Amino acid sequence: MPKLLVIDDEPNITFTIAETLGSDELQVLTAGTAREGIELLRRQRPDVVLCDVRLPDLSGLDAFDRMHEIDPRIPVIIMTAFAKTETAIEAMRRGAFEYLVKPMDFQALKQAVQRALEVSRLSHVPAVLGELESDEDDPNAERIIGLSPAMQEVYKTVGRVASQDATVLILGESGTGKELVARAIYHYSQRSQKPFLAVNCAALSESLLESELFGHEKGAFTGADQRRIGKFEQVHGGTIFLDEIGDMSAATQAKALRLLQQQQFERIGGNSTIQTDVRIIAATNQDLATMVADGRFRQDLFYRLNGFTIRLPALRERREDIPVLLNHFVNVCNRELGKNVHTVTPEARAILEAHDWPGNVREFQSAIKFAMVHATTDVLTPDCLPENCRPKTNGDSASGSEGRLMTNASESASASVPNNLGSEPSDSKLDIAELTRRLLAAGQTDLYRQLIAVVDRTILEETMRHLDGNQLQTAERLGISRMTLRNKLRSLGLLAEKPDGDDS
Repeated sequence: MPKLLVIDDEPNITFTIAETLGSDELQVLTAGTAREGIELLRRQRPDVVLCDVRLPDLSGLDAFDRMHEIDPRIPVIIMTAFAKTETAIEAMRRGAFEYLVKPMDFQALKQAVQRALEVSRLSHVPAVLGELESDEDDPNAERIIGLSPAMQEVYKTVGRVASQDATVLILGESGTGKELVARAIYHYSQRSQKPFLAVNCAALSESLLESELFGHEKGAFTGADQRRIGKFEQVHGGTIFLDEIGDMSAATQAKALRLLQQQQFERIGGNSTIQTDVRIIAATNQDLATMVADGRFRQDLFYRLNGFTIRLPALRERREDIPVLLNHFVNVCNRELGKNVHTVTPEARAILEAHDWPGNVREFQSAIKFAMVHATTDVLTPDCLPENCRPKTNGDSASGSEGRLMTNASESASASVPNNLGSEPSDSKLDIAELTRRLLAAGQTDLYRQLIAVVDRTILEETMRHLDGNQLQTAERLGISRMTLRNKLRSLGLLAEKPDGDDS
C-alpha cells in the first residue's frame, strides 16, 4: 500500500490530512518535528512526503535537503502559510515536487498527492526486460513481455543505450509500451537513483507545457503571481520522459533544442540562463520524418533526438508473443483480483491470437482484465472476453453458398448427427485448408467465424460421442464451462432438449 508522510507541528493539520486522504489504498504517517519525520522516512520509506516550511527544530528547507540525501526519488510537497516566501520556491529549485499555500484547498492537495504518487511509482517501480518470472523477482515490477525477434532487438538496444547517458527517441503506436521502455532505460542507467519525471506533451496547451517544462518568473503573464520552477530545473541530475513529443509547439521545440545542445534554458519572462543536467528520453506515435518534411517539426531537433532510436513493434506484428503476454496478465490479474484462473481454453486463445489489437498491449491487458473479472470459474472461456474481441456470432445458421460450404465441410469431417451423438463417425477427415480455399474462392467474408464453427462442430461431436453424450464430462475434458458447452451445442443444433430438463 502506498504511504504518505505528513510533517507538521500543528496536530490539527496532520489529523485533518490523515482523515481526508487516509484510506484502504493510502496509509498516512504523521510526524510533529523534522527529525521525527526524517527518521520515519528512513525507516518506512514513504512514497510521498508533505512537509511544512516552519518546523520547531529545523526549517523545511533543511529537512528537505536531508530527506533528499536519503532518497532523491521521493517527491516532497512543501506546505507554507506564507504565499510570498522564497523558502518554498528555493526548495522546489533544489528538487521539491510542489508547494501548497495554507489554508489548503483539499481538492488541490489531493490532486497534488495523486500526481506525486504516480511520479514516485515511475521512479521506484522497476520496468524489467523479459517475460520470465521467478520467486526472486520484485512482485511489483512492471515487465516488458516478449520473446519474438522484434522484441529481442528492443532489449538489445535498451541494453546498449541505457548506460550511455544519451538522448533516446522511442517510436511506436499507442499502447505498445513506450513509457515502460523509457523507464527500463532509466532503471538500467547511471541516473537510476536520481528523479524520473514523465510529461505528456499532448495533454497540455502550448503555454502550460512551456511553463511546466521551463518554469516562469513572477509577472511573466496574467496569473503568474509567483515564480514557478519547471521540470527541467526540478529534475536536475535525473531523467525526464517527454511523451508525445510530436505534439510540441514550434516555440517549445526551439527551447528544447537549446536544452539538448547546451543543457541551458531560461524561464518564461526571465533573462537569466539556467544550467541543468537532465537526460531526455522522448517518444511519439507520429512519423516525425514526415512532420519534418511538412514543416511541422524542427529538422535540427529531430536529428538531435534521433541519435538512438528504438522502434516498438505493434502487437499484430509479433503475434507469437500473445501466449506469453496472456499467461503474464492472467497471473497479474489473479494476484490483483484474488482469482484462481489457471486455464484458458484453446478457443479463447485462438480468438486472442486472431484479433488485430489496434490498441496493442494496452488494449490486450484491458481485455484480459475484463475477461478475468467476468470469469466465474477457474477457466477463461470465449464468453468472458470483451465483445469487440470476439468474432461475430449471432446464433443464426449459415445460409446460401456459405451454408452449403460449411455443411459440406462438416459432412466431410464426420457423419452429421445433430440429435444423435451416439452414431459412428465417418472415415472422412476435416480439411480446414481446403475449406478455407473454397470460402475464399466463393468470395466469402467473416471466414474466421465460419471456420471456428466448423471446427467447433467437429470437436464437440467427436468428444460427445467418445463420452456417450455426457455433457459434464465433455465440459471437463474440453476445459470449458458447462454453460459454454450448452450454448455451443444449441447454436450448432447439437443439443437435444429434454422435456424434464434432463440434459445428460
